[in-house]
Amino acid sequence: MNNNIDDIIGKMTLEEKVRFCSGTNFWETESLERLSIPSMRFSDGPNGLRKSGEDIIAMSESEAATCFPAPAAYASSWNRELVAKLGNAIADEALAADVQIVLGPGVNIKRSPLGGRNFEYLSEDPYVAGELAVDYIKAMQAKGVGTSVKHFAANNREYRRMEVDTIVDERTLHEIYYPAFEKAIKKAQPWTVMTAYNKLNGYYASEHEELLQQILHDDWKFEGFVVSDWGAVDDRVQALKAGLAVEMPPTGGLSDEKIKLAIEAGELDERVLDERLAAYLRILFKTTAVKQEKTYNQDEHHALAEEIATESIVLLRNEKNILPLNTTDKVAIIGDLADNVRYRGGGSSQVNPTKLDTPLDKLREKAGENIQFARGYSIDGKDEQEQLIKEAEKVAESMDKVILFLGLSEEFESEGFDKLHLRLPENQELLVKRITAKNQNVIVVLSNGSPVEMPWRDQVDGIVEIYLGGQAVGGAITKILYGEENPSGKLTETFPLKLEDTPSYFNFNQEKNRVVYQEGIFVGYRYYEKKNMPVLYPFGYGLSYTEFLYDNLKLSANKLQDSDTLNISFTLKNTGKRAGKEVAQVYISDRESSNVRPVKELKGFEKVLLAPGESKTVTIELDPRAFSFYDPEQHAWRVETGSFDILVGSSSEAIHLSETVKVTETVAPKMVYDRNSTVSDVLDDPQNQDKMEELLLSLRGKLLLIPEDEENVDKMMFPMLSDLPLRGLIIFSQGQFTDKELDEFIQSLNN
Repeated sequence: MNNNIDDIIGKMTLEEKVRFCSGTNFWETESLERLSIPSMRFSDGPNGLRKSGEDIIAMSESEAATCFPAPAAYASSWNRELVAKLGNAIADEALAADVQIVLGPGVNIKRSPLGGRNFEYLSEDPYVAGELAVDYIKAMQAKGVGTSVKHFAANNREYRRMEVDTIVDERTLHEIYYPAFEKAIKKAQPWTVMTAYNKLNGYYASEHEELLQQILHDDWKFEGFVVSDWGAVDDRVQALKAGLAVEMPPTGGLSDEKIKLAIEAGELDERVLDERLAAYLRILFKTTAVKQEKTYNQDEHHALAEEIATESIVLLRNEKNILPLNTTDKVAIIGDLADNVRYRGGGSSQVNPTKLDTPLDKLREKAGENIQFARGYSIDGKDEQEQLIKEAEKVAESMDKVILFLGLSEEFESEGFDKLHLRLPENQELLVKRITAKNQNVIVVLSNGSPVEMPWRDQVDGIVEIYLGGQAVGGAITKILYGEENPSGKLTETFPLKLEDTPSYFNFNQEKNRVVYQEGIFVGYRYYEKKNMPVLYPFGYGLSYTEFLYDNLKLSANKLQDSDTLNISFTLKNTGKRAGKEVAQVYISDRESSNVRPVKELKGFEKVLLAPGESKTVTIELDPRAFSFYDPEQHAWRVETGSFDILVGSSSEAIHLSETVKVTETVAPKMVYDRNSTVSDVLDDPQNQDKMEELLLSLRGKLLLIPEDEENVDKMMFPMLSDLPLRGLIIFSQGQFTDKELDEFIQSLNN
């Protein structure tokens, strides 16, 4: 095939070019036999391949594929290598299914636990979301299958998602909602980026020129093409101008015709169309260079799904060491979800599995007659509740221990709508109350896509979070419960005590077509720590069947410049009797800043496997960005001179080691002053402090706010003068200091 893109585009008619601006059917782009241009096929893929027919969106009609754990689950593994294995496996299945682009990963931030699509996203924290996305993307694209990092940007709720205007300030976008996308693009170059449905600060994401041109291409140097989410485009011509190459699904030729007419009318430069087409063709020819493998080993992929699920399970509570179980324990398994397990999310995550291991089947296989089952409740709520509870009580009181399988159905959380509350269904809450009255040795296993409230926490001895664990979740939870595997998952989101505690409680879905991110950068643990607010389970938290000791923290330097890299090392030792994996987390805390900053922020992590008694030295590199905040006045990242605490711990709350480093800002920010800049703004600027002091001293006797005989500028400074806009010097001097003099003064500051 002739892959000279400019030559190919030069041979195409206008009508042929515009056809490539949208699909030929629901999942495929156009082809052009005359120039040997094949089509490209997309498929959903957050947790496995969901390949449907050409014009089918029906979730239940996709081809069978391995249903891996949902992103909310596998993110809890904090295991970069394991996530890379996942990317490899999905790529193999894509190649076998003749799919060129897998739509994922989703790196939107979990702003609220109410988000209906939270199970499809990785974290409330942009650092861990970006890190895991990079490994997924690199692994998949190394096999010749493209990814589509999504949904760009600030797509954090489902309610009225196709028309809501998301209002977010510049700093919050750059510190919270952009970084995972930025890292994915700069470090892994996904072949496509998918735009979000929502508006961002007044403009639809698909038509947002600043978002798609300035940020994505100019600042981050994105090399792929931009595709819309399905049905996300409002104005096709504006979207093309902004940077959107491909609109999906097709509109029956309507959008193509609009582009053609705009070019013919001189409203759109045809070179813009050529640029978008060239970006698309560059990626298309990458996919055609790969040999299509028509088979993959389903058993191996099922085993991988179990490995990922096992390492993603989070042990939240283990009082009296109720876990792990012994096979001699007589155990009551209670809960519809043990049998009718919820292993996947709804919507684009609804992968039809190649096989399905339920927890009940695997537990019976493990412990045989020592397992007794009672349904306890109906997940759809249709069966007689009291009768089911009585049957469960009878089983529970005759057994040594009880495992309650609880959670949420797709009726409570799915793509397309947000949750209304964080409670479990009433029939499950009632079941917990009744069963804990019959048996004191109760373990709860949760199947859910996002945090739930646990008013019953202190009534049970064990709590295990399995999220939506994929088709092999039955084997995974059995291995954890019986101690064949040591739990090593940790939360990538905070579990609040109650919904009312959450950062966006007052401004999530209160308005129909508008949402203002009033909490700013204080999302997740950043918010709870700033308010010193107790939570149910903190970010980064997860228990193990063994214990770990942190020791001997060392820094490569105690003083840095803002362009330097800092290497930190510490010793991690397994002091228990079981082999286990620990996720060591590194946070940075700025002791003093001119801008409000979180108490601490995650800037590094490493998952370490240790045998009993084994020690390892863990080394983590912190780049200059780790110490930075985004300064909206400078429209840039900067590090202020000051002291930073390096904190090493097992969660955001459990900090075990700390050291301090001094960082020096080498290039002072260039301030731009105007009439509304304040007196203190100038006095705080070392480059202009002398000029401001000289002016204030010269205004003694003229400025009503300054005593005529005062010769010390420090004594002149009181709140009213400190916060006075420079234009106020004219007013309070009664015109003795003129507009012309002020303009000249401001010009001297800016020069």
